[in-house]
Amino acid sequence: LVSGSRSSKTFKPKKNIPEGSHQYELLKHAEATLGSGNLRQAVMLPEGEDLNEWIAVNTVDFFNQINMLYGTITEFCTESSCPVMSAGPRYEYHWADGTNIKKPIKCSAPKYIDYLMTWVQDQLDDETLFPSKIGVPFPKNFMSVAKTILKRLFRVYAHIYHQHFDSVMRLQEEAHLNTSFKHFIFFVQEFNLIDRRELAPLQELIEKLGSKDR
Repeated sequence: LVSGSRSSKTFKPKKNIPEGSHQYELLKHAEATLGSGNLRQAVMLPEGEDLNEWIAVNTVDFFNQINMLYGTITEFCTESSCPVMSAGPRYEYHWADGTNIKKPIKCSAPKYIDYLMTWVQDQLDDETLFPSKIGVPFPKNFMSVAKTILKRLFRVYAHIYHQHFDSVMRLQEEAHLNTSFKHFIFFVQEFNLIDRRELAPLQELIEKLGSKDR
């Protein structure tokens, strides 16, 4: 019997930003400002920096964070515990990526998240979309791709909060999850990257996190 139902596929390898690159410096800047504890300030575009590049670096960082957070609860998120990908009783997500799966399909949460994380990783690894070399321009559709990635990553947070928060608390990871989500929300709010309707499953939590920082 294989212990645990952990799919090795769901937990993606960390996407590394090449050391010595300008994006690496930006990531270091982001980490340093995060350390100051002021998240609203930490998400702002650093002076003189390119908006696309700032969004790219942070998108990679959020992918890594969510990947890690979800990785800790995969044994609780199974075909039987989560037969549909949902964020509470009112929100259900069906998967389509527009290329391999054109018509949205209903699938279990672990399957959906596996599709989602694999899709995001493919976008991040695509040098034409997320160029890592200095001087290589971002494509015209970069912003719309980044928005789609962030919208989908939000769904993983929403699923964890709605269906697995008790497990997160048992693992004593709620502070880590809350900080990561707050950082994510402040970032997407700063640059208006996710439609408010998409955020509805966690609206109360978002308002609570925001009110503490006013």
